[in-house]
Amino acid sequence: MAEETNFRAPELPWWQREALYEVYPRSFQDSDGDGVGDLPGLLQRLDYLAWLGVGAVWITPFYPSPNRDFGYDVSDYCAVDPSMGTLADFHRLAEEAHRRGLRVVVDLVANHTSSDHPWFVESRKSRHSPRRDWYVWRDPGPRGSPPNNWLSFFGGPAWTLDPETGQYYLHQFLPEQPDLNYRNPEVVRAMEDVIRFWLDRGADGFRVDAAWLLVEDEHFRDEPPNPAWRPGMRERDRLLHPYTEDHPDTHRVLRRFRAVLEECGDRQPVLIGEVYLPFAQLVRYYGTREEPECHFPFNFALVDLPADRWSAAELGALVEAYDAARATGAWPGWVLGNHDRPRVATRLGEDGSRLAHVLLLTLPGTPTLYYGDELGMVDGAVDPHRVRDQAGFREWGGRWCRDAARTPMQWDASPHAGFTTGEPWLPVHPDFPERNVTAQEKDPRSFLHLVRRLLWLRRSHPALVAGEFVLVEGEAGVLAYRRQQGRQAWLVALNFSTRPVRLAAEGEVVLSTHLDREGFEGNVELRPREGLVVRLRP
Repeated sequence: MAEETNFRAPELPWWQREALYEVYPRSFQDSDGDGVGDLPGLLQRLDYLAWLGVGAVWITPFYPSPNRDFGYDVSDYCAVDPSMGTLADFHRLAEEAHRRGLRVVVDLVANHTSSDHPWFVESRKSRHSPRRDWYVWRDPGPRGSPPNNWLSFFGGPAWTLDPETGQYYLHQFLPEQPDLNYRNPEVVRAMEDVIRFWLDRGADGFRVDAAWLLVEDEHFRDEPPNPAWRPGMRERDRLLHPYTEDHPDTHRVLRRFRAVLEECGDRQPVLIGEVYLPFAQLVRYYGTREEPECHFPFNFALVDLPADRWSAAELGALVEAYDAARATGAWPGWVLGNHDRPRVATRLGEDGSRLAHVLLLTLPGTPTLYYGDELGMVDGAVDPHRVRDQAGFREWGGRWCRDAARTPMQWDASPHAGFTTGEPWLPVHPDFPERNVTAQEKDPRSFLHLVRRLLWLRRSHPALVAGEFVLVEGEAGVLAYRRQQGRQAWLVALNFSTRPVRLAAEGEVVLSTHLDREGFEGNVELRPREGLVVRLRP
């Protein structure tokens, strides 16, 4: 197709030009029939990712792990879990990805390790262990209570008593995920070595897990109650978190990580931060020109926006607020979904999800897609007795668990959707015979072809990557904006209302959410819940 030519503006690094694609490897492709996806399985699907039009694959943790939090409890930072493959498999994956023009972004689980990690095993041996200060240890409070009132994301106190040494250790997640102590320079240097290890093996960057939690209050003060807390909210939300989130010293650590990447010169590896904070705090994670931190932090505003607030007015205000908060030159990063939240098609329905993907892939900045969202995959229904994500089940108070958003990728209509020849680690969604890659490849108006067309459109036209962004006044219920660079100009119009709306556009419809308006010129009526991308006449 004529559009499939990459835009290679020399002034833009690859992580600005390209879209990212998140792979949860346990659920993407199993190569050996054990029911668990792996790196060789991902290798088998690189041609699909290149065909789709993404430019980089972000792989969630594949390190050795007891899998109490499925890889986010790391027991060895410099190896591959046997269920996922070997270091040689990673090296081959990186080589083959690069051969196809794809980059590989590795998940850096920097905030904590597994309690099985040799660092923590050594740390808990005694109060005099050489690695005692690699983790956060504190004496008990009055009558043996935890040192303060800090709470875990996964429920209960953020402290666990070690009876052998008589002290508590900090864990913002599971007790089996003790927090590292980044006030210890040895810990910072050790994580810098981990970054170099994966760069040497072909990684093109890192997504820093829980980046806004790396450093805590040195005085260990109690956190204040949250006056907005209501029954039904997460237990952790009973408190505000000025002493466990967004500590100023966190930025010092991220500057050190960024400095390691700067050693690579023309390779341009990327540092992305997982940061769940309001815009005013989020933008601090860029750092400054003199002391840079993340190339961009993920902006989760579209993930966190409730479905009943997906309106033209609300979204327009959100985009403007994000733009106003960013300093000049700070590159945006947009996300619709990930492995920790309900899928976008579950939240918004198929029509809403189509609109959301047009928005994601035509806004300024780097877009990140979650595997399967390009098919309109929805959350799976996982029976309580088959829940694997017990930690997330507790975090969400039993109302939802992250397993639902992690069901296997749906490749075809064969048993287990082509994901595995064995018994999958999570059940495949029952709609897989109809909703799968093979079926949607054959349907020119499918969700898959919509996302593919959008990705190639963005890759092929500079204005959709780095062009000026201007909101356009229009009919109520329609979010409209122009993207322009030089003589190239585009109009994106998204009708979030349930009524048809006339659109005056001097140009050609290049794409509609249902892929049935292409080539139309002149005024057009936007159908309810429809979006259009129009190439404007010069």
